[in-house]
Amino acid sequence: MLTSQDLYSLEHYSIIRADFKRAAVAHRRQRQVRLGDHMTLHFEDVQTIKYQIQEMLFIEKTFDRQGIQDELDAYTPLIPSGRNLKATLTIEYGDAAVRAAKLRELHGVEHRVYVQVSGHDRVLATANEDMPRSTDEKTSAVHFLRFEFTDKMIGDFRDLDGAFRVGVDHPAYNKYTEVNNVTKEILTKDFYVNRASH
Repeated sequence: MLTSQDLYSLEHYSIIRADFKRAAVAHRRQRQVRLGDHMTLHFEDVQTIKYQIQEMLFIEKTFDRQGIQDELDAYTPLIPSGRNLKATLTIEYGDAAVRAAKLRELHGVEHRVYVQVSGHDRVLATANEDMPRSTDEKTSAVHFLRFEFTDKMIGDFRDLDGAFRVGVDHPAYNKYTEVNNVTKEILTKDFYVNRASH
């Protein structure tokens, strides 16, 4: 788990920020899966969350102990536990009016996102455990998702010969992606016990 001891001071982060950001963006890109033209799943891990926290602390100039702990409390639940995958879902429409209309059409879509290891049933997302992000009329453009795996799923997931599908099954948006082996191999690290120490 990520703690305050794993974070850089604001002074040190300001020195290394450009290089750290470049590496973090490249790392995050390797963990992204597109779902059609308007959705992306960003699979989180220790590195992506550390970058998010460092940026929030830097931008808000937060250096007090409680402020740092508040950011850790907000973001560390997004780090996979070793038996699941966790992801941020973004819904992307450039035009504001179109986006508003689509978010109404896509109401409930966060509960229809799934992952599927070859030979196993779909695993539907558990969405937004920290706080509700949708209203009765529309969904949000950003959701935090968790996908729980059985031991057999984890074992089969590590088999690069087996397919791994990510999809969304909603009346207004039905897409799936067969995840390539490069991304899949990267995601296998999320299932390592005590992976935060690696």
